[in-house]
Amino acid sequence: MSKYHVSTTINGEPTEFLCEAELTLLDVLRDELHLTGSKEGCSSGDCGACSVTVDGRLVCACLMLAVEAEGRAVETIEGMARGHDLHPLQQKFLEHAALQCGFCTPGLLVAAKALLDRNPNPTETEARYWLAGNRRAARRVRLTTAKAAVPGARRRAADSIAIAARSQARLASVTRPSVM
Repeated sequence: MSKYHVSTTINGEPTEFLCEAELTLLDVLRDELHLTGSKEGCSSGDCGACSVTVDGRLVCACLMLAVEAEGRAVETIEGMARGHDLHPLQQKFLEHAALQCGFCTPGLLVAAKALLDRNPNPTETEARYWLAGNRRAARRVRLTTAKAAVPGARRRAADSIAIAARSQARLASVTRPSVM
């Protein structure tokens, strides 16, 4: 089977790889480039665990073919922090113990950052909309309102995201029977 040469930018770094036509971006990120922060949860774009941004747009890496990354800018959870300095959203997740098992957390962080990059002061409704693609994560995240360290509008946006995450978690616990 022939392989395709792909030149792209991943987390600000020019990157080249070879891949078969049917491989997803998630397959290449994890297996070829060893960027394992994005997870495979559903393989159908429903859970958001594989969320990345491509040219600033939030996408599910499990649904995008790797060859489609040609000439594009891909950002993963690994590119969110700058060296040892965590992104304010990552810091809030740590401060408020919102990590749970950690499987869904990277996708939720990428989605939240994509929202803040597009709209630094979202309403609760807008935050709910952006979290909707991270179903499992939105149900499991136990955020409390973020007050410190995230300046101004980003703090308010983090507050909105935290409120939406708590509301989604409450809704899921009410509408879904517990498994025993």
